[in-house]
Amino acid sequence: MNQRQFVTSSQEETEALGRRLGSNLTAPMIILLEGSLGAGKTALTRGIVDGFGCTDPTLVHSPTFSLINEYHCQTATVYHIDLYRLETLRDLYSIGLDELVTSNAIVIIEWAEKLLFKVDHTWRIRLEVTGPDTRAITIEEKVEG
Repeated sequence: MNQRQFVTSSQEETEALGRRLGSNLTAPMIILLEGSLGAGKTALTRGIVDGFGCTDPTLVHSPTFSLINEYHCQTATVYHIDLYRLETLRDLYSIGLDELVTSNAIVIIEWAEKLLFKVDHTWRIRLEVTGPDTRAITIEEKVEG
């Protein structure tokens, strides 16, 4: 497992970090995002989607109510999922999460601490609010078997 740490001082810096990460992705990949409300999970996702080559990253918004946003990119689809309102394994299966995490896509899951089963090809990214605009971001790269 490889672990890297970053500090960002604005939403723009968080998005820029996401762009750098997204430019190095290949499908399939699952990115598990953890952090409190307002920690920057969606801003990081916006950058990842942009860096991965999607046409309009301004369309990236939190899927809190839709649960899943789908972005069609040059080389693969990106699924942006929010587990905040889901509580049970049945809830996860009801949105087809088990199928999405085994697809040939980039799957970005906000509130990943609510994921109730293991997934392969993952990055776990923890975003921590350390000040009004600053975020400590820890990325753990690993591939589960």
